[in-house]
Amino acid sequence: MAVTFHLSNQTAIVTGGARGIGRAVSQLLQTSGAEVWIWDIDPVELAGTRSISVDVTRRNDITRALSLMGYKPVDILVNDAGYLGPYRNFDAFDPVEWQHILQTNLVGVLEVTYQVLPLMRKAGKGRIVNMGSLAGKEGLPSLAVYSAASAGVIAFTKALSREVSDTDIRVNCVAPGPIDTRMIRDLGNETVDAMISASPLGRLGDPNEVAALIGWLCSDASAFNTGAVFDMSGGRARY
Repeated sequence: MAVTFHLSNQTAIVTGGARGIGRAVSQLLQTSGAEVWIWDIDPVELAGTRSISVDVTRRNDITRALSLMGYKPVDILVNDAGYLGPYRNFDAFDPVEWQHILQTNLVGVLEVTYQVLPLMRKAGKGRIVNMGSLAGKEGLPSLAVYSAASAGVIAFTKALSREVSDTDIRVNCVAPGPIDTRMIRDLGNETVDAMISASPLGRLGDPNEVAALIGWLCSDASAFNTGAVFDMSGGRARY
């Protein structure tokens, strides 16, 4: 049974919406009545949505995208753009690689939020959902830099939620474990099988399951939640 929410007459931005979780979120928000703008480096063809090519690490790209949208009020921002990087020990990384991970997963969230937040403040309302990770809560070996970036997203979410608590802007974080996306599958069968074995539910998550949680956080049903981190880990999270 498909999950939908009442999001009519709302404008949503979803970064990283070309595939995986971001695409599932974009589809759900659109089906729920929102006007959805997908910001992604890759071209996106998703019925009922609009797409702008945006690199979230480039400030000018973000400014241009908002200009193309006419600086209209933004009701929903889902910061989903991410880059996992290679699965290897930290001292085997080329620093250029881990800089890219930090720029995409942490700095990109900051850059987009920095430019969208004033539009929400002007309206006095909005919903921001940042994508963290189980790695950000627990610190996963062979994903040290990704873990650090995700932990930064979690801390940013908590801090920002308190800064805007005098408004109807809510800021929350979703921290998935392994979800069945290309980003996870690209790690290789051996790594994916190990992730499945470590899951109490014995499987990868489905992007649509994550999208349903995000949709709820974007709706009025979640008005009392802010600064929270919601697991979507199949039982892997320990706290």
